Amino acid sequence: EVQLVESGGGLVQAGRSLRLSCAASEFTFDDYVIGWFRQAPGKEREGISCISSSDKSTYYSDSVKGRFTISNDYGKNTGYLQMDYLKPEDTAVYYCAIGYYSGSLYGTLYDCSARNMDYWGKGTLVTVSS
Repeated sequence: EVQLVESGGGLVQAGRSLRLSCAASEFTFDDYVIGWFRQAPGKEREGISCISSSDKSTYYSDSVKGRFTISNDYGKNTGYLQMDYLKPEDTAVYYCAIGYYSGSLYGTLYDCSARNMDYWGKGTLVTVSS
């Protein structure tokens, strides 16, 4: 079974950066989307970024657009989320997930949401102090 392990979370001051990693094991399918989600206390899980293996097309939520960058090292089966200019409101548990998908995220109705993900990591906590 596919296993995902996030790392890179921690405590950081506002304005600084963190890079999260998502290592996948037992991972054999060719076409997929990697998604990053976060859940703050008392809030619903939010899909913040996705990347398609087909053409590396990406999606960002308005809350992180221009500050976060998603990428994937296919050779290492590892996904990344570079988070710059962090804000206190970015404080949350961050999860990576993988879902089967073949195609681009551009010009489609693909929804970067939990319902389209098949496997999940256990999360890593990011705390941004003001």
